Amino acid sequence: MPPLPHPLRTRAFRLFFIGRSLSMLGDAVIPAALALAVYMATGSASDLAIVLGCSMVPKLLLLPVGGVAGDRFNARTVALATDLVRCATQLFVGVELLGGDPRLWQIALAEAIGGAASAFAMPAMAPLLTGTVEEENRRRANALMGVVGSATRLGGPALAGVLILTAGPGWAFVLDSASFAVSAALLSALRVRHVPPVRRSLGADLKEGWSEVRSRDWYWTSLFAHSTWNGAAAVLMTLGPAIAFEQFDGKTFWVAFLQAGAVGLLLGSLAAGRARPRRPILTANLGLATYALPLTLLAVSAPAPLTIAAYGIAQAGLGFLSPIWETSVQAAIPAHILARVTSYDWLLSLAAMPVGYALAPLAADAWGPEVPLLAAALVAGGTCLATAAVPGVRRFGRPVADTPELSRTPARPLA
Repeated sequence: MPPLPHPLRTRAFRLFFIGRSLSMLGDAVIPAALALAVYMATGSASDLAIVLGCSMVPKLLLLPVGGVAGDRFNARTVALATDLVRCATQLFVGVELLGGDPRLWQIALAEAIGGAASAFAMPAMAPLLTGTVEEENRRRANALMGVVGSATRLGGPALAGVLILTAGPGWAFVLDSASFAVSAALLSALRVRHVPPVRRSLGADLKEGWSEVRSRDWYWTSLFAHSTWNGAAAVLMTLGPAIAFEQFDGKTFWVAFLQAGAVGLLLGSLAAGRARPRRPILTANLGLATYALPLTLLAVSAPAPLTIAAYGIAQAGLGFLSPIWETSVQAAIPAHILARVTSYDWLLSLAAMPVGYALAPLAADAWGPEVPLLAAALVAGGTCLATAAVPGVRRFGRPVADTPELSRTPARPLA
């Protein structure tokens, strides 16, 4: 067979890639810009917590509904609408801050609306990609999006800080609004394939999506492992800075630690674009188990270079997992239900993080930071390794796109 053209050589994926990259950059800028802007405007950590909570709660509550919308309607329509909503909310916040007398309740309301829009945008990502990229090229496309995700996570907070310190908080949100506007304009020129589902009630659609999750042991057990990983990540992010200042040289160690993680995340995403593991789910989950290393090393006060390197390796495991996981899911889940299934993935991943944020300081106050760090290492590493005992995880072979002779059975894992 002739070699496949690179996804970026096709007009449809170029529009998708640039539009989603801008949208992801906007999503990465918002939390950091919001934290700095609200604190600078009010000087109150409690006010900041209120605004951030107003952004997160609607997102968690509406994710399953967003999955239903992503399956019922064309993913382009859903993504376009959510970009326009987030463009309007960020512009409103920018105008409030430029006015010099921002009202907290109005900013909180705008961020709640933006969070609700994100709940519809996130599940639409998978059907948007599958409706734009041919099946045999999705692994490379997902790897590219993984690289962009890694880069925006690295650069988003830094860009937010630069915008606020140079242009000011208000203009930072105006420019963020512009990124969503450009993304919407690009999406308006995109044509996306859509497989319309059988119309049912909202409750029936939600139930069908959950049934699809439960029917695949490789999927729901991996989701549980990924959820514990996110909870462990929240524990590390909560307790890590304090340990950095108490046991190491403070800011220097923590910056090096985070930068090593960002580099590892990027390298893992690049590796996923070239890798063809025979057991993709198993390989990716085992790589994710390496997160136990930095948690354990922080708990036992290991040497700084070793701890920093371990975090880079652990984040490389995350960078490798994301494209491999998404490509496998897109190959195995029927197109008409893909958004609902991925919405449950997002819901479980995001819901575990507030639990980690809440429990980590309580456990550290009661028993010291070593206990929650070691417990997180045991739970996250143990659950990721335990997926190797699940028959579906072990049997899940290469994605259908990489096995042309078996492409007539796209809705189930391949042994």
